[in-house]
Amino acid sequence: MAAVYLRNSASSLLLFSRRLFSPQLTVLCSYHEKVVDHYENPRNVGSLDKNSKNVGTGLVGAPACGDVMKLQIQVDDTGKIVDARFKTFGCGSAIASSSLATEWVKGKSVDEALKIKNTDIAKELCLPPVKLHCSMLAEDAIKAALSDYRLKQQEKKEERVQATN
Repeated sequence: MAAVYLRNSASSLLLFSRRLFSPQLTVLCSYHEKVVDHYENPRNVGSLDKNSKNVGTGLVGAPACGDVMKLQIQVDDTGKIVDARFKTFGCGSAIASSSLATEWVKGKSVDEALKIKNTDIAKELCLPPVKLHCSMLAEDAIKAALSDYRLKQQEKKEERVQATN
């Protein structure tokens, strides 16, 4: 009887210590419910045609943590962003930041989308200071996609000028 009690106590202690020191428990507690929602139900995952003149692609990465983010925007003839897609390799905060960024750019003009700041993304997702680099990546990805789109528009104008000459 005493041996059974000791075995049960030891296994209970082991179970308690696993719960107390479990890395999974720590990770789950550090993510805000908004991050978990965007991670479990990411919005706008996928790709757009990178060769299209009305699609801008931004590819950014953070060597320190290994996160890589690709964000694409599709812009209509009036300069309004009508679609956005992302693919991200990284932690839950990086995926959530990408997902939120695609939601926020949709429906905005190119100039309005440039005003989206990493601090706004971090605040919305309640990111802890150690995860702020994820929101910075999202801002950089937006800017890179917008820059790529503007470059394509400039090339398109130059082609028209050359065609008329």
